[in-house]
Parts: sequence; C-alpha cells; structure tokens
Amino acid sequence: MVGISLAIHPLFFALGLYYALTGGIFLFIICAVTAVVHEIGHSLVAQSLGYRLNKIVLMPFGAIVVGNTDGLNFIDQTKIALAGPIVNLCIALVFVASWWVVPEIYTFTDVVVSSNLSMAIVNLLPIFPLDGGRITFGILGNYYGYEKAYAISKIMGLVFSAIILTIFVISVIAKVLNLSLLFFSAFVFFSSISRERENKYVKIFSVLDKERLKSGAIVKRYAVDKDTTIKRLINLLDTRSVNEVSVYDNGKKIAEYSQSGIEKLIESADIYSTIGQNLSKQSQNLSISSE
Repeated sequence: MVGISLAIHPLFFALGLYYALTGGIFLFIICAVTAVVHEIGHSLVAQSLGYRLNKIVLMPFGAIVVGNTDGLNFIDQTKIALAGPIVNLCIALVFVASWWVVPEIYTFTDVVVSSNLSMAIVNLLPIFPLDGGRITFGILGNYYGYEKAYAISKIMGLVFSAIILTIFVISVIAKVLNLSLLFFSAFVFFSSISRERENKYVKIFSVLDKERLKSGAIVKRYAVDKDTTIKRLINLLDTRSVNEVSVYDNGKKIAEYSQSGIEKLIESADIYSTIGQNLSKQSQNLSISSE
C-alpha cells in the first residue's frame, strides 16, 4: 500500500455538496470511507499477484478500479475485481452479526451496513469500469479479443447510463426526486466515453528510496528453481528489502539476479512464464546480437 496517491473526481465534490445541503454529510463521509476500504480490498489482492495501485481516485460511487491489468489472466483479473465487493459484504455481515450481541449499536451502524451493501451491489453491475463490468470485459475478451470487448463494454456503459437517466426522469415526474440517480448516470456516462485509466496497476518492484537506504535496509537472498514462475517469484520478494535471487537447475546454480536484475526481469516478463524460459530468451537474444 506504499506509494499510492489519492485523487478526487469532480463529481465526488458535487455529490458531497448535495449531501451537505440536504443534511446527509454523515452518510456521505461513511460512503467515502466505504469506497476507500473497497479499494484497499482490490489493492491487497492485486499486491498478492505482484501488482499495486498507482493511484486511488475517489468517485461519486466508489474508488473504482479502472486499472490496466494487462498481462493478468481472466482468473486473476476476476479475483481483483471481486475483492472490493467481498470486503464490503464481509464488513456488512460483521456489523449485522454484532446486532444480535449488542443490539444497542444498531442505530449507529445501520448506515455502515447499508453503505457497504450498496457499494457491493452497485459495483457488481456489468457496467465498465465497475467491478462487474471488468469481469464482463474479461469474459468478452476471451471470445472477441481486447479491442472488440472494450468497445462492447463502452457501449453497454452508455446504454446503462441512458437507462439510469430514464429512471431519474421518471422519479422526477413521480415527484420522488433522487439526485443520486442523476450523479450515477453522469458517472457511468463519463466513464464510458473516457479512455483514461486513472487507477492504473503497476508491477511491484521495490519501495526502497534514498531516505530508507540511509537508515539501512535488509538484504534478502532467495534460491529458486528455473521452473519457478515470475508470478511466484514476485510473491516471494520483500518490497522493503534489497532482494537477490539465485536460480538453480537440478541443484546447480545457473543464474544470479541482483535487485536491479530482478526489476528488469519482472518489468519485461510475462508473469505466468518461468524464470528458465526468460533465461532462454535472453540467451537467444544474445546469440542474435552477436551474429
């Protein structure tokens, strides 16, 4: 979670102002905290896969993962997408269970439960870039390829935006004004027409910096087999230490990676490939250059 910056979408301020003017600022604060917790769920699972968030952007209906998870397979992308809603559902269940033990806290925690349930349900809608949309995008990508799946996801977002806006208009006609629907429609619309990926995932290398090294850092050495995948290697590494890796083949050392060598390997490699496969590629590249 180190090195993640926080940004705020303009619609978030607009929704906050609406809640402040209507006396719902406490609810808005709870929803904002819920959004951050939701995003932490995504970030922790992504970190276990060797990725981390570059930035968290607070939006009117959550800190939505719009990140670039290129290189991750559909199963891992789904794990990241589901992590946020699962965290929200777990929090809601914990508080609901606590009502049986300490019913007096219901008055203070019912908002927490409702905001977490809402966050989970809304984010499971098949709208890009919501979590449900990312899962749908992964499914479509397996059948139609990245570009076509991306276009279909965007079109679905525009359609849902129109549907939500229609529901808002109906609520106005029925004199049951719900401005949240208008904000939600605007959020989905602008997300659908935007090609930005503000919450981009980046591969984890190290969080070492000059100031940390001034105080001294631990050097950790690892011994792995050449059939170890890059993904497994990433999970082994300690981002707060200087890492060194020795690679073995049938008990014989065949390669040594320093911290900078590990970073170059992770940056250039497919995380599902093995270290041995990348060593072979390096050898082939050296042979071609020498010719």
